[in-house]
Amino acid sequence: MELRRAGSSGLTLSRLGLGTLTWGRDTDEHEAADQCRAFLDAGGNFIDTAAMYGDGDSERTIGGLIGTLFKREDVVIATKAGLLTTTGARVIDTSRRSIIAELDRSLARLGTDYVDLWQIHTWDVNNPLDDTLSALDYAYQSGKARYVGVSNFSGWQSARAITRQESHPGKAPIATLQNEYSLLNRKIENEVIPCADSLNVGLLAWSPLGRGILTGKYRNGTPSDSRAASPHFAGFVEKYLNPRSARIVEAVAVAAEGLGYSPLEVALAWVRDAPFVTSAIVGARTGAQLRGILASEEISLPPIVRDVLDEISA
Repeated sequence: MELRRAGSSGLTLSRLGLGTLTWGRDTDEHEAADQCRAFLDAGGNFIDTAAMYGDGDSERTIGGLIGTLFKREDVVIATKAGLLTTTGARVIDTSRRSIIAELDRSLARLGTDYVDLWQIHTWDVNNPLDDTLSALDYAYQSGKARYVGVSNFSGWQSARAITRQESHPGKAPIATLQNEYSLLNRKIENEVIPCADSLNVGLLAWSPLGRGILTGKYRNGTPSDSRAASPHFAGFVEKYLNPRSARIVEAVAVAAEGLGYSPLEVALAWVRDAPFVTSAIVGARTGAQLRGILASEEISLPPIVRDVLDEISA
């Protein structure tokens, strides 16, 4: 699998990242190990998690694989802090006190003394940015995080964080931006991608398959084993179950049929090979599903097909 450098940093990531949102909850440790083995065998090196995934169970599952399935130094592990689940509700808290404590808990769950990439999970309107960034400085300078980044920031929020870090010597440079990006959601093209390009940072695309919609599995209803049928993921998927998305899915299906590919392969290749994307983060329910996703590594889209999909999904 191709490795790509994240902007001007020294961080090198496989162009597909392994997402672990469901690990420890919907994906048990045996399935997780099967997925991880398939991913590593395909040449992947980048595993993405977060403190809130499964209330820490995702990190615990990854920690159980370190030293048994792979050597710590062979894999890039990224996690996030600042978004918590409290009594069933999501709470944003990116204060220095909160996220440094969360980093220490993440390291304990992972069973490691550092993460390769530590990211602020989302923008916090109630906390000063400098307070949040000071926690990134602490993690970077202490060696608990090799690189730092931000996730789900808008273009101006990302630019503000990056430039504030760049303007003071010794502060932790922002290496990556992580945002949702797919044929169903191209909002980051307006500000975030120009920011990543202008300031030379890496771009990590989450949910490149449009939260599963672009696989085509929902064309004739909601499968009983899909995320949309799951109580804790239904709302996450339903956002894209609408007529506009359906038109784009049909266009992807037509392109896939003409090329002899699957809709999943077409949709993922579109994101993976988009300008400025360092890595597209993919997740799967089973090892078999992940192997199907990894098969997309063998394809590339003809320019005319990409242009047509650009126009239809604009």
